Amino acid sequence: MSDFDRRQFLGLGAAAAAAGLATGCAPGGSDAGAPDLIVVNGNVLTQDDAHPNAEAFAIHSERFVAVGSTSDVRNLAGPNTTVIDAEGMTVLPGFIDAHSHPSGAGLNELRNVNTNLGSVARIQEALRERAASTPPGEWIIGFMYDDTKQEEGRPLNRVDLDAVTTDHPIVVGHRGGHTGVYNSMAFELAGVTAETRDPFGGHFYRDEGGLTGKVAERARAVFDVPSGSTPEERARGVGAICRAMNASGLTSVHQAGTSRSDFIAYQDARASGGLSLRMNLMARGATFPALMQSGVRTGMGDEWLRIGPVKFAADGSASERTMAMSTPYAGRPDDFGILTMTQDEIHDAVEQAHRAGWQVAIHANGDVTIDMVLNAYERIAREYPRDDTRHRLEHCSLVNPDLLRRIADGGYIPAPFYTYAHYHGEKWIEYGEEKMEWMFAHKSFMDYGIPVAPASDHSPGPYEPLMALQSMVTRKDFSGRVWGPSQRVTLDQALKICTMHGAYASHEEDVKGSISAGKLGDFVMLAESPYDVDPDAIKEIQIVRTVVGGVTVHEA
Repeated sequence: MSDFDRRQFLGLGAAAAAAGLATGCAPGGSDAGAPDLIVVNGNVLTQDDAHPNAEAFAIHSERFVAVGSTSDVRNLAGPNTTVIDAEGMTVLPGFIDAHSHPSGAGLNELRNVNTNLGSVARIQEALRERAASTPPGEWIIGFMYDDTKQEEGRPLNRVDLDAVTTDHPIVVGHRGGHTGVYNSMAFELAGVTAETRDPFGGHFYRDEGGLTGKVAERARAVFDVPSGSTPEERARGVGAICRAMNASGLTSVHQAGTSRSDFIAYQDARASGGLSLRMNLMARGATFPALMQSGVRTGMGDEWLRIGPVKFAADGSASERTMAMSTPYAGRPDDFGILTMTQDEIHDAVEQAHRAGWQVAIHANGDVTIDMVLNAYERIAREYPRDDTRHRLEHCSLVNPDLLRRIADGGYIPAPFYTYAHYHGEKWIEYGEEKMEWMFAHKSFMDYGIPVAPASDHSPGPYEPLMALQSMVTRKDFSGRVWGPSQRVTLDQALKICTMHGAYASHEEDVKGSISAGKLGDFVMLAESPYDVDPDAIKEIQIVRTVVGGVTVHEA
């Protein structure tokens, strides 16, 4: 055994003993306490700074119990131990997505019309098909629409939807989650005309022909769109999205906004065997006061379902170009975006949650909004100090040196979009080159010593971690255009963001984020090493296997 292997292996003795492993247990011996699973002959990139590389590891009772050389780890196997030969493939800790909306995404796929079809005409066709089987007067709901990705070179509008049907109200929601397009019947039912005033935090879009159909942020609240679904459907939706995310290498996800029905759906999915992601659930809406009044706070739960922060939303969207900024959008000199909370509302929300022992997470895209949230975090730290809160800035899209300094000084956690530079490239022209050097600023966060969290915001952004690695390393969009090259990170940094930093964002760095003895046995096996392929092809690497707690949840 080499000195390196010996140091690494011996350092795990206590954890192995605690798990009941017999030291030196050889194949064919007693199976008492032997590992459930062993992986050998791998290129194991542990993300453990003390021991960054290994060949093999063992899992017992859902946790890693030994990490080291193939020969040493193989000796721990018992008669019933499953042995996987990685055959030189790259193995990483399970990827973590620290901001996503999986339960809603899964349910949408079961109930509504997926309009991620790439053309207005195909969207109309899909909606007509649904309308033909829907009783008159009932809503037709589309989702995953993207205004900049249509073959016609223009966005969907009210007239397009009126051509589908006049017998049903229609809404087609943008995948960004902050705007929708409605038909005339929907506006009539809501009592909205071109003369209707915009509410605070919302906007009805108009042109010379009247209402365009597009509605943003809080203005959408006037539409009585049904959201009903059965508990069985919601649980099936959770199972479906778990399988899809597992196939991308994800093993843990933070749900950004969890309703009462979502909490039930995750528990039902777990009871039925459909839950294969470890979930950190951010409370939102009516669930937060109910939990707070019951004495529940961040951290309650177990390794599968855990209460995370409370989430609020203070401004608009980056992908839908509604986030609140100190300078206007390119080509729109009077458009500075939309705030959805006032400074006083942010102060009140943060104080209430912080004093009740909660971690706080606030959606803040633009620099104006980030400043407002930091004002509240800094005030509460002075007036009601608490150790290691790790209050979060969800999205934290547009920063500057002063904001970066304040985030670092306060120990706050930014969670910027990790696939956006690549996937949404055609939208960034509305921000311009100068702003893009400060957007999704993973490199700046790392330079300031800030443990920036990995975040897809799915459905608004793709959740695939390999696309995230490629996006953060190259900053290239689909056409090859580079957006904000100064914010490129190294592959080492990108991997750390998608693993250890994801764990840190939920105070779980001691139980996940690296392949280390004592941590949860979650890992992903790749057909190729991301270090060996062209950086522009990282997203094409095959996910061979995803394992959660020693159980294979995806196999190619």
